[in-house]
Amino acid sequence: MGKLMRVTVGAAFLVAVDIRKGSPTLGKWVGIEATAENRRSVWAPAGFARGFCALADGTEIQYKCTGIYNNKCESAVRWDDPAIGIQWPLTDVAVSDKDRTAKTLAQWLATPESDNFQANSKLEPELSLRS
Repeated sequence: MGKLMRVTVGAAFLVAVDIRKGSPTLGKWVGIEATAENRRSVWAPAGFARGFCALADGTEIQYKCTGIYNNKCESAVRWDDPAIGIQWPLTDVAVSDKDRTAKTLAQWLATPESDNFQANSKLEPELSLRS
């Protein structure tokens, strides 16, 4: 599902990574610092992994989703995968067990579930992502 992410309290670094097989931007990412004051947000279409790093205590992040959450369909790609190379603003971070044990993008792409994430260049706009 697609998600629009924004910060309602505090500050966070919001990230989206293209994980669609066959995409010219596979493994590329975009990230911004968002605060309640600057009102910046990130749109992560279906086929993108999403993540964040809270930059202030008490930060709240709000998602607007294109579908209903189903934890049985949940997966993860490693937040610090060097092949993706996200430039997180913090280095000493607390990470959930799910994020700590997540697969690299290459490992995840080798799973059958990744076949559900295919690029369709006729329907999708070009994206401005970092490598």
